[in-house]
Amino acid sequence: MNAASISLAPSPNPRLALGIAVGLLAASIGALYTVFARWGIGHGLQAPDLTVLRFGVAGLVTLPVLLWAWRADAAQFVQRWRLWAGVALLAGTPFGLLMFGALQFAPPSHAAVFPFAAMSVMGLILSALVLGDRITARKGLGIGVVLSGLVLLSGVEASSFTARAALGDAMFIAAGTLWAGFGILLRKHRLDPLLATAVVSFSALVTYVPVYLLATGGARLLAAAPAVLWTEVLVQGLIAGAGTLFTYAKMVSLLGPSRAAVFPALAPGLAALMAWPVLGHVPTVAETTGLVVVMSGLLVAVTGASRR
Repeated sequence: MNAASISLAPSPNPRLALGIAVGLLAASIGALYTVFARWGIGHGLQAPDLTVLRFGVAGLVTLPVLLWAWRADAAQFVQRWRLWAGVALLAGTPFGLLMFGALQFAPPSHAAVFPFAAMSVMGLILSALVLGDRITARKGLGIGVVLSGLVLLSGVEASSFTARAALGDAMFIAAGTLWAGFGILLRKHRLDPLLATAVVSFSALVTYVPVYLLATGGARLLAAAPAVLWTEVLVQGLIAGAGTLFTYAKMVSLLGPSRAAVFPALAPGLAALMAWPVLGHVPTVAETTGLVVVMSGLLVAVTGASRR
């Protein structure tokens, strides 16, 4: 073997490997949150209660990060307030309200397709328009396979497409588009993942939480069994509330927004697997097949060379 052949041998890409690992962790957190949301609802809580735990706990936990950034360079922080406001609008309260509000109109099967499809497709399009990333044939093929896997996994039927469901689907698509825009903003301005997590969490803490308390008084949380309440505090607040934002932001910094937007599509399939020990739901053949198809498409989309 000569020197030329050695130079042409593929070299490992630690950044890509780390990005894929963080992406799988982010998808696993999303699946865990979904399963325990269903578990909590089965024990008397409702979507607004779970949302306030997610925003409230994450906001309090990440508040020291925000205070540290303010103390370190308050002038620059204030100077970029428009940028931070954009981050909060894209991944904070509006995103949560759209996702949970859509469930009132569209069936659960649509929730496994439309928001994640919007994240993947809009992430690809916005990355090309804003950042100049090239939409390669390999990346487009990979996302197409991912979308096919989502449809198979969800078991969505033609009869479920009603006028009422269309409103929910539009809300899901809007939520997915906001999340894709969040990734674009992170990458374009090279924002710190931990600080972005703190900003989003704090914005939701001071907007959603007061409205929730005024509207409900926290009655269902006070009436919940301690084991149920503290389990949801751990899962929704600590793991999902702060973990989802941070791992996604970190993944964007490693892989770019178009690649990172594909990973959330793994969450529905992983949730089907996690629901087995938690909820007693045995994954169907369609769910298992859909997860395999989604993972195959993800590998195609993510491992291809990224060109500008």
